[in-house]
Amino acid sequence: MNAFKAFKASVPIAWSPNLYITLVRGMPGTRRLHRRTLEALRLRKCNRTVMRWNTPTVRGMIQQVKRLVVVETEEMYKARKQKMEEHRALRPPLVINHLPAPSSASAS
Repeated sequence: MNAFKAFKASVPIAWSPNLYITLVRGMPGTRRLHRRTLEALRLRKCNRTVMRWNTPTVRGMIQQVKRLVVVETEEMYKARKQKMEEHRALRPPLVINHLPAPSSASAS
């Protein structure tokens, strides 16, 4: 299961006025009609995301190239971006003390 499918499985799907479409497979070797559809959606490079309105026209275009793209709702997109930001955030440094711990028994 790829990362997008795993993420989509963990987020509840709600209706959204906007759709976030990500091209996840390359265009070389695809049909001309599919390449033209991706061009109309303004998807030119792999792993690029575009936002389109949730209209019947756009849904039909997505249906035509569904094996090449991943579609997310606004809520799913924001949750994925937030998760990526949390993953990339700076973490507190590890402090390792190599000195032996002071024993309380020998001090008294």
